[in-house]
Amino acid sequence: MASCHDASHRALRVGPRPRISGRAAACMTVMLGLAAIGRPAGAAEGLPPARFTDPERRQKLEAALPALDEIAVRWARDNKVPGLAWGIVIDGALARFGSVGQRNVEKGGAIDQDTVFRIASMTKSFTALAILKLRDAGKLELDAPAARYLPELASWSRPTSDSGPVTIRHLLTHTAGFPEDNPWGDRQMAISQQKFSAWLSAGIPYSTATGSAHEYSNYGFAMLGAVVAAVSGVPYAEYVNREILAPLGMTSTWWDARVVPAARLATGYRLQDEAFVTESPLADGAFGPMGGIFTSSRDLSRWVAMMLSAYPPRDDPESPPALRRSLREMHQGSGYPRLRLRRAAPGAVTEGFAINYAFGLRESASCIFSRSVGHSGGFPGYGSYMVWLPEHGVGAFAMAGLTYMAPADMLREMLESLERTGALKPRAATPAPVLEKMAAAVAGLVTSWSDEQAEAIAADNLFLDESLERRRKAIVALREGLGSCETGALKAENALRGRFRIKCEYGWLDVELTLAPSSPPRVQHLEVSGGRPPSVAMRAAIDEVLGVMTAGTGVLTLAASDDRAATGALLQSYRQAYGSCRAGEPQEGDGVSSTRLTLNCDRGPLELTISLEQGRISNVKLAPPPEAICVP
Repeated sequence: MASCHDASHRALRVGPRPRISGRAAACMTVMLGLAAIGRPAGAAEGLPPARFTDPERRQKLEAALPALDEIAVRWARDNKVPGLAWGIVIDGALARFGSVGQRNVEKGGAIDQDTVFRIASMTKSFTALAILKLRDAGKLELDAPAARYLPELASWSRPTSDSGPVTIRHLLTHTAGFPEDNPWGDRQMAISQQKFSAWLSAGIPYSTATGSAHEYSNYGFAMLGAVVAAVSGVPYAEYVNREILAPLGMTSTWWDARVVPAARLATGYRLQDEAFVTESPLADGAFGPMGGIFTSSRDLSRWVAMMLSAYPPRDDPESPPALRRSLREMHQGSGYPRLRLRRAAPGAVTEGFAINYAFGLRESASCIFSRSVGHSGGFPGYGSYMVWLPEHGVGAFAMAGLTYMAPADMLREMLESLERTGALKPRAATPAPVLEKMAAAVAGLVTSWSDEQAEAIAADNLFLDESLERRRKAIVALREGLGSCETGALKAENALRGRFRIKCEYGWLDVELTLAPSSPPRVQHLEVSGGRPPSVAMRAAIDEVLGVMTAGTGVLTLAASDDRAATGALLQSYRQAYGSCRAGEPQEGDGVSSTRLTLNCDRGPLELTISLEQGRISNVKLAPPPEAICVP
């Protein structure tokens, strides 16, 4: 086997998982342990909150907001929406409000921030928060049988003999086993509490076993409203008004269209035979907890701002009406996720979405945003949607005066438009002080090895996995010949894991470290890789490859051992999928015989690995980087 000293001039990487070629396989990943210098994370200094790193973030976002107006106008026109209100919330405030159309088709009237629409099923998040507030007050348990709070359920049979009882958590997450009830549930809004109680006593047919699947149930959220009333001792709407709406200053939020000032209520319509027909507002009743709220843009922005205020987790004093941890709990998908893939047109990028129902909200992940939370609303006469990006500090909402016309696609396009400007960036994890100190110690060890220091800072697993002698030999070889070095900034993945680059005269060293759950914490994993800048011949080879990928034609200077047809087909396939690509930062390799670098392409990042034999291309590899969430 070749020594790491030999291999360092080819791949400059040590590790059991080489990423370049068989030539580098002789090297092993260097894994060290470092003792913490300071107190354990989670001790008196607390967990450092994530933070935005761009000092011009807010200005960039605000500069990008006016372009969203066109998206709203186009969406309203294409969907024949008579009236639309929408807003963008940034850092707890309504940063942009817009409207299209009129409050009433026949009488006119501008739509402003105080115009009131019905938000239908977005009400479910208010009901969920009411349940969590009662839980936090010690008045109910999420995993208790719902029959504890609703005696009418005591006689219910179970769908199967091995099913458990319906719990509050089942109702919150639509996993009780009840049948999906859209649009039947909408038309039950006005039933009395007495009638609803009689329905509960009569039982309900199941569509699935309790706790075995997700199926949307308006009935279940009507039951949660009854639980709120039973546990709090006051009617459901009174509890929500007093404990949630009032502390938020939501003074333009109502449950009954008859009490909304007529000059502020947006009329709801359905489109029938290309004409707008007025929909009479559904009355409030026992099903109100699943969809009854009427609200304004000004009020709804406060609701979205409250949801965003739960992030990042931190030591700040709590603010009414809810504990931040309970808001975050509302946002966490609770089982039965669904994956959706779609493509707008042949040859377009495939979009992926993973959706999971939480507590009166949906948690989603996409190829663009790793996490978003929101919910739609649809009733006769109205459609609405709200969504926020927890780690970006940005949310959006929209309300339309047309039956079931939820503006989800419009808000998604708005957020994606902001993301493309580069203004919409998530918070970056903040390293714990102990991680920063250990990273500095690691840098010192990597650039100047010491057995004594290595022994002192190693976690107990480290030298059991690989002897100190072998690790010393590998890392000293990796460092050799790089000249003087300077350590770059630590990029934290979380408080106890991060990476940094050591830039040297003749190359670099990339370092990744993770702390062990010990007290004091020590580094349980450390991986070091490195490389040297591409040579003149290597740069020419990179340019040749990128030229073919960009133009679709060209001649490559290939070694005799390379399969020209296979290489051409490879580049063509990635060109079709990723579009034009530009060279990014080198990641690994000696720069002479092999190089791995990042490519910044039209449809996402790639990693390009090129090997040379006597100045000619002997091997080309393309692949998405390991951290890529989705690929075209």
